[in-house]
Amino acid sequence: MIPAETREVWLRGPLPQIPSLLQPVAHALLQAREEVQALGIDFPESKLWERPAGLASAGFHLQHLTGVLDRLFTYARAESLNAAQLQCLTNEGKPQDEADSFETLFQSFSKQIDTALVQIQHTDQATLTEVRGVGRAQIPSTVLGLLFHAAEHTQRHVGQLIVTVGVLKTPIMYK
Repeated sequence: MIPAETREVWLRGPLPQIPSLLQPVAHALLQAREEVQALGIDFPESKLWERPAGLASAGFHLQHLTGVLDRLFTYARAESLNAAQLQCLTNEGKPQDEADSFETLFQSFSKQIDTALVQIQHTDQATLTEVRGVGRAQIPSTVLGLLFHAAEHTQRHVGQLIVTVGVLKTPIMYK
């Protein structure tokens, strides 16, 4: 039998204090954190902002992973983005003095996952179908739609980050 700690998060069983209908969201976010942390091992820091073959940089993906979770969970709380969140959105893809390494950007992402998990723990399952507006246009979604999209969007960008880091760590020339 495969030890539980080596299985993907969703195969390790229910997470304590996470509402049953939101277990998949929490599992996906925790899996993303584990995969991104592994990518940081021996990451060539000088390549954090490189865009191999026109791909988005590893730095962008790390910033975006953090920012999109913050924004989507804000909308799920029926709140509008504040000035700091809008500034972070504007700065995605740009090197920042306080976030100049894979590890620093990963730590921000990891903290955002912790914040998301606390919100998930306190989300009443009876509110999951409540309508929430997205963005300035207040495009309608639901609490569940936003939380699910946050998880799947995170997974999508982790996949893209895996490819980018793989290319950057490969000792061949790329164009």
